[in-house]
Amino acid sequence: MAFFAKIHRGTPANLAMLAGQLRKGELVAVPTETVYGLAGDATSEAACLKIFAAKERPLSDPLIVHIASARDLPRVAHANPAALTLAKAFWPGPLTIILPKTDEIPGAATSNLPSVAVRVPSNRLFRRLIRLAGVPLAAPSANPFGYVSPTTAAHVMDHLGSKISHILDGGASVIGVESTIIDLRNPARPVLLRPGAVTRAQLQKVLGVAVLSKSKPRAKTGAQVAPGQLKRHYSPRTPVLLHATMTRAMIVKAGPEDAWLFVSKPRGQPLPNVYWLDAKGDMKRASRRLFAALRELDETGFRRIHVERPKGAGLAEAIADRLTRASSR
Repeated sequence: MAFFAKIHRGTPANLAMLAGQLRKGELVAVPTETVYGLAGDATSEAACLKIFAAKERPLSDPLIVHIASARDLPRVAHANPAALTLAKAFWPGPLTIILPKTDEIPGAATSNLPSVAVRVPSNRLFRRLIRLAGVPLAAPSANPFGYVSPTTAAHVMDHLGSKISHILDGGASVIGVESTIIDLRNPARPVLLRPGAVTRAQLQKVLGVAVLSKSKPRAKTGAQVAPGQLKRHYSPRTPVLLHATMTRAMIVKAGPEDAWLFVSKPRGQPLPNVYWLDAKGDMKRASRRLFAALRELDETGFRRIHVERPKGAGLAEAIADRLTRASSR
């Protein structure tokens, strides 16, 4: 007989119970402002390994450690002045910082690297749970490794419901794409590893130095310094084709078995199987809708999903990054 996770509302009694489960080494799917995460005690090697097993995630892909406040940073990482400056500007919020780790974080959480990815989430329910648990929580996205990230409790239930016992429901994620990741192990040479809602321009303004770009996406070899670096990731089962521009002629020629996903509503008479993330192309609303739209199209039975790469910086860069990886073969 199959058993499925129970979805819990964020009541004080439920939060206290879930915090107790985390202290015992169990896993809890949690809401964050970016996407839903699969949380476990980041100081417990056994709990971290449970996360990898539930997601079928390779041990070479490290976890992000979440803390309730920047005051807790010394517990998990050795901060430098640049990191403290960013923490003051953007925490709580969707920014992950790579720093040298402390001995309290086991190698299982960091792919045995001496660095750790850490952030303070802005989702108040999740922060409350971290405080109640009394330990930092490792929490990658709550989905099978490589699949489209979940932005609702129902998404988590669809794919991990038979592998975990508890899901904390905090409503739909308000950002919808994973956190920005910046490597500050060398504060004189900050590197943007993953774009997100905190933009490169914002980081450069606060730091007062150029934020460099990462190298080309990595293949599945060796430990990564941060999650989200693989060439193929965030991918539905249905093949995704990425285009610089999509035209009516392309849509008509392909036929009814293909879906077409735009950032904004295309002009002209509507065509079948044409979808968009936001009618007016607002990037905040588009990012909030991105993963849910990919899931819906994946479940509809289309032969292929065509997507148009958004142009510009900021969240457009983040959406383009996710679509590039989703479409990688």
